[in-house]
Amino acid sequence: MAAPLKSFADRTTAVILSNCVKKRFSLPGSSYSKRSSGTYSSNSDENYCVDLVRKHDYENFLCTLLLPESYRSAAFAIRAFNVEIAQVRDVVTDKKVGQMRMQFWKDSIERVFQGNPPESPICLQLARELETKKFSKAWFKRIIEKRDAQLSDQGFKSIAELEEYAENTVSSIQYLLLQAAGVEDIHADHAASHIGKAVGIVTALRSVPYHSGRGRVYIPYELLMKHNVSETSIARGSQEQPVRDAMFDIASQAQSHLKKARTLQPNIPKEAYVTFLSTVSCNSYLQQLQEFDFDVFHSKLQRRKHFLPLSLWWHKSRKKY
Repeated sequence: MAAPLKSFADRTTAVILSNCVKKRFSLPGSSYSKRSSGTYSSNSDENYCVDLVRKHDYENFLCTLLLPESYRSAAFAIRAFNVEIAQVRDVVTDKKVGQMRMQFWKDSIERVFQGNPPESPICLQLARELETKKFSKAWFKRIIEKRDAQLSDQGFKSIAELEEYAENTVSSIQYLLLQAAGVEDIHADHAASHIGKAVGIVTALRSVPYHSGRGRVYIPYELLMKHNVSETSIARGSQEQPVRDAMFDIASQAQSHLKKARTLQPNIPKEAYVTFLSTVSCNSYLQQLQEFDFDVFHSKLQRRKHFLPLSLWWHKSRKKY
């Protein structure tokens, strides 16, 4: 990218951060105030969630900044919860330790909904949000259970199995965001399901280089067999045509879900649109992947998109997803 364009994109990001963060949150990275008991204060719990999402889920950090102030803090708590659960697989080397951490979160969510959250910033913030908002405990539990099952590092047998995993994890987050926004609409739920599947499938594609470097392959076996691709070729970063063909099939499925979600747009309450901004980076990746002939290992696919904040702002202002 030419230097002036990159500079413009960086300035745009700075403006969005300034407008959305300073009015509601202390800037991430600032010192946290604590209560005399040693627990985090309300403002500090929010800041912890914001900072966690900013560090580990930057694209959704930008999406969440653009949400209305009335439920932005709730969305950050939901996103922070998701980051914690998603990170378990990468921060533990022993499956049993991972299962113990998942059990901690299962118990913690129970306590959050009982009004007795553990002294954890995320749990405290979720409990605080529950005082004014209605969340379904089932969505939180479903995310934990599916992530827990994935600790075994077993790959997906089929594209349908990958879609089921995306539905249970990413779509569940979308349902929670709709609840945070106070949207109860069957068409919005239907769109959220497709968007969650699309984003989940794209996440699987984007993470191929990361997982292959660690000897993990999550590309559905049925597609590997269809294109005569071995797990070893994926693990060593093969850019051969059969590998690209397999990636094309997966990307096509994600694109299909995006299209289905967009066909529902005329029937969806407009206040729901902004909760679906994750489609912007999802669609951008699919377009770039096509540009690079479905080579998921292409170095340019690993770079941060400097114009994403501007694109997100454009979609929000025009009520599109």
